[in-house]
Amino acid sequence: MSDKVISTDAVIVGAGPVGLFAVFELGLVDIKCHLVDILDRAGGQCTELYPEKPIYDIPGLTVVSGQELTDRLMDQIKPFGAEFHFNQRVESLERRDGGFRLVTDAGTVLDCKVLVIAAGGGSFTPKRPPLPGIEQYEGTSVFYSVRKMENFKDRDVLIVGGGDSALDWTLSLQPVAKSLTLLHRRAEFRAAPASVQKMLDLVDKGAMSFKLGQVTTLHGEGGRLSAVTVKGADGVTFEQPVEVLLPFFGLTMKLGPVADWGLNLEENLIPVDTAKFETSEKGIFAIGDINTYPGKLKLILSGFHEAALMAQQAHHYVYPDKKLIFQYTTSSSSLQKKLGVK
Repeated sequence: MSDKVISTDAVIVGAGPVGLFAVFELGLVDIKCHLVDILDRAGGQCTELYPEKPIYDIPGLTVVSGQELTDRLMDQIKPFGAEFHFNQRVESLERRDGGFRLVTDAGTVLDCKVLVIAAGGGSFTPKRPPLPGIEQYEGTSVFYSVRKMENFKDRDVLIVGGGDSALDWTLSLQPVAKSLTLLHRRAEFRAAPASVQKMLDLVDKGAMSFKLGQVTTLHGEGGRLSAVTVKGADGVTFEQPVEVLLPFFGLTMKLGPVADWGLNLEENLIPVDTAKFETSEKGIFAIGDINTYPGKLKLILSGFHEAALMAQQAHHYVYPDKKLIFQYTTSSSSLQKKLGVK
């Protein structure tokens, strides 16, 4: 443990879009923040799993990629000087007079008056297909996320899965790949109907292939795939030439140490009071995908709304003797001061 204790108004666990927007909302009411994230950069799942994937439901932006949204949020919070602690996970939480003490697995010690949990679904790990020897191809021919579409240009790509991720990346990578095949064990999908129809239209045009079956064996040398064996829906096996395999079988979410913080939990989610998004513990808030309440929608824009209401209540704990008068961004004295606006 570090001998140095860092004191701040608020600690935000999670630096995804909702955690980043929480910095902005807290900054509007003069609350200073530190953020802790297990990843090596800001953005959460948006930058880790789909930095180039288009997002369509952010108000005011017709379409924005996961990376661009993160970059815009980082620009938006610059005036408030938030400090980040990447590649770290909060291991312990202790309630102290007037707030909390958190210690990360890197030994960073943070004292704060309020704690905001914006950790999405916790730490996430892609589900690995049960294929012998798949580990030797990971990172060279087998990928569980798409960081840069350019890496798949002019290559023979096989995407396996039937959910939104599989269909979204099928549509996004088809224009850049040399050839693209979507493989699913059945003709029914767990994806948006519009995406399925677009994929079928591409198949009808001969722009890509769709096949029924499951991968059973990987073939290649030196970590490079050359083909896979597929067992078709009719039980007949065939070989599929492939340079890149993208299996989208979902994510395994782990709540991690948060589960030991004494909070009420409901199926690994944290119930909150929707008037202020506070948990069962006074001074601890949960926003974004990690919380639950009646009517909850797991959308980024919902998390933004939750962050705004959270900040109003957090002000009461950080400044117990100071009455908060709600301010629009156009009249916020804190924001104007940070931006040098008179």
